[in-house]
Amino acid sequence: MRLSSKTPLSGHGAVSNPDSRFLRQTRSADECSGNHPSEEAPLTAAKLNVTYEQAKSIISYNQSPDIPFDRSVNAYRGCQHGCSYCYARPTHEYLGLSAGLDFETKIVVKENAAELLRHEMSRPNYRPAPIALGANTDPYQPLEQQQQITRQILGVLAELNHPVMITTKGSLITRDMDLLASMAAKNLVSVMISIGTLDPEIARRMEPKAAAPHRRLAIIRQLSEVGIPVGVIVAPIIPALTDKDIEMILQLAKASGASMASYVFLRLPLTVKDLFVEWLESNYPDRAKHVMSLVRQSRGGRDNVSEFGERMEGQGVFADLIKQRFSKAHGRLGYQESVSLDTGLFSPPKPVKRQMDMFDE
Repeated sequence: MRLSSKTPLSGHGAVSNPDSRFLRQTRSADECSGNHPSEEAPLTAAKLNVTYEQAKSIISYNQSPDIPFDRSVNAYRGCQHGCSYCYARPTHEYLGLSAGLDFETKIVVKENAAELLRHEMSRPNYRPAPIALGANTDPYQPLEQQQQITRQILGVLAELNHPVMITTKGSLITRDMDLLASMAAKNLVSVMISIGTLDPEIARRMEPKAAAPHRRLAIIRQLSEVGIPVGVIVAPIIPALTDKDIEMILQLAKASGASMASYVFLRLPLTVKDLFVEWLESNYPDRAKHVMSLVRQSRGGRDNVSEFGERMEGQGVFADLIKQRFSKAHGRLGYQESVSLDTGLFSPPKPVKRQMDMFDE
């Protein structure tokens, strides 16, 4: 059921809750509310709804040439941060839920994630390579404070000396500096903090439940001071909205201790495009058309491009200008490309035969 709001919703990045694209039948707000077609059913802020699942597998593998890892672990489905641009939103539709408000408020916790990770790493054919946390949903979203699934996962990785790459915009990562520092001493961890804007008002509207920009810079400093390799991802770069901050983000992050840096141009796959345009029109109506015009100019006339090699950076005059600006600041500030983590210390756990293993043979 698609419900829309013309005004921003406090604490949410989405301003609507469209049906999953996999549902066979949909209902309009008018059908459900009994309103006249010219009237809109009001949409109000939604409460958090948490459910739990026993996942059947936990390591997701990919063959993408434009990301620096081939495997990832996601402890949660959905993300409370509510970022209006989040490319992971469409994954909620596989659950029959909305990529809109449902993605931010109906969170699924994979409560057996750590146990399952240990089991999958005990298989004789498992070969270690850095695992990414935060590739889809943020491992340090607010719910992690109570659930501690990410900390449990880190505990397994630390025990087995398995390398991990973490991406987050959540302040809760500082809770785990004890584990991260001990892993860093063995060259087993790197962290990337995502900062897309330095404007606190834009950040509040765009990423309503994520840490504020100044707090993320402080996190970089805290991690760096205890020897944890940390970098910054300038993401997403949104033309005519956040691109003005590229150089300053890189400069402030470097001064805070960041040693690595990368960027991602705004991506709008599937349902994300409509949700993001709604957010733009609700929050920045005066520049919405200009933003989307520049996006299309950078995507070959389309709203989104999914091809490898292009989806992260875009193409065309504006995208090339962004690339040049980032590259010049990156070189001038002395950033390194990445950290090569150690896979040679991995100590696999003793295999534990589980009932479901008969289906893997």
